Amino acid sequence: EKTFREIVEEVRFSDGVLWLFGVFVLAAPSQYMRFVELISERGVEDAFKGKYAAVLTTSIHFFDHTAHNYMRSVCEDLNMIYADGLSLYLQDLTDKDRRRDLTIFAENFFEAIEKGFTTARLFTPRTVPHFVYEPSPPEKKIVTKGKKAVVLTDAYDGTSNLGKMIDRFKQSFAEEIEVIDLRDIDIKGGCLGCMRCGYDYTCVQKDGFTDFYNNRVRTADIIVFAGEVRGPYLSSKWKEFYDRAFFWNHTPSLVGRQLGYIISGPLSRTPNLIQILEASSTTRQDANHADIVTDETENSAALDALLQSFAERLVSFAENEYVRPQNFLGVGGHKIFRDDIWGRLRMIWQADHRYFKKHGKYDFPQKELKMWIANPIMMALTKIPWFRKKFYENITKFSSGRLKKIAERKD
Repeated sequence: EKTFREIVEEVRFSDGVLWLFGVFVLAAPSQYMRFVELISERGVEDAFKGKYAAVLTTSIHFFDHTAHNYMRSVCEDLNMIYADGLSLYLQDLTDKDRRRDLTIFAENFFEAIEKGFTTARLFTPRTVPHFVYEPSPPEKKIVTKGKKAVVLTDAYDGTSNLGKMIDRFKQSFAEEIEVIDLRDIDIKGGCLGCMRCGYDYTCVQKDGFTDFYNNRVRTADIIVFAGEVRGPYLSSKWKEFYDRAFFWNHTPSLVGRQLGYIISGPLSRTPNLIQILEASSTTRQDANHADIVTDETENSAALDALLQSFAERLVSFAENEYVRPQNFLGVGGHKIFRDDIWGRLRMIWQADHRYFKKHGKYDFPQKELKMWIANPIMMALTKIPWFRKKFYENITKFSSGRLKKIAERKD
């Protein structure tokens, strides 16, 4: 309390605030988020109002944009004037051009304060729905067909909309579904960023989290994350969960699982969080991002139907071992991990390297022997005018004809 008050007083008598952190699992570290929560819990928002703000982060550029979106939204919620943000790669300070960029960033921040620049607000203010969910019992029960399902939450009380949604989801099944409240798990604190888990997935923190995650979360086929929107994210307790699960490093630890979300609050007004949730399922885990159900429908019967359908689809997906192919978030994220773990980070993240090597994750395009041979030949031939003309006239027919034959096959 004393330290917190001292920090707030420093802010109160400042002209600008520079927020600095390393990007942890798609956003700011859980300890940072807890500090943001305390600002409103202890009613000191006025100390930040009207102050200029800038954000500086380091990362390997994996979802640094969602971290910056989170922080800008925090600044706007606190009625600060957002001046600028800069995302640097871990080693950028060794590069002369990047040092120049950092200097310009600082000069621009000071100039914004001195000249009183203003900037537009990018994120829509969030309003919490007043809808009170009154669930009805399901008309039929779903059989899990041997699939283990678990619900993780940070606020299971049975009286809030979230609690009622969890209970209604549980009632959809013929079997008992385990609900785990993260507040009951022995977690000493957030990730320390020490990277010692990089060798063999062993966390230095001696609490109950590792056993909990390996024996109760990873053993499930269907995992539903249930939480409430808190500002531009969920709670810092949820972030603590995601950060501590990083003892699995960049190795996906929930491959092939069905992951879904039950969210209470204005999620549609928090698009950055929607992307973070999707990336948490797909890009981070190589799992199936089944769906997100929220109470924004503001109709109890409609929400009952959503939760019932959600439960049925999760079981169907699990039974068929369905995982959607990756989109840009997953493909782009994989390439960042692939290149950095193969390269300068390999000595630190040795467990990742072993996993990537064993599972064919080092899928560099230069390994394609067919393209090594075809590309230089075809590029040489297209220098001939008549060949180039024929090539581009028929280029769409080559691929579409081959794909048509595949589509007409019986297998």
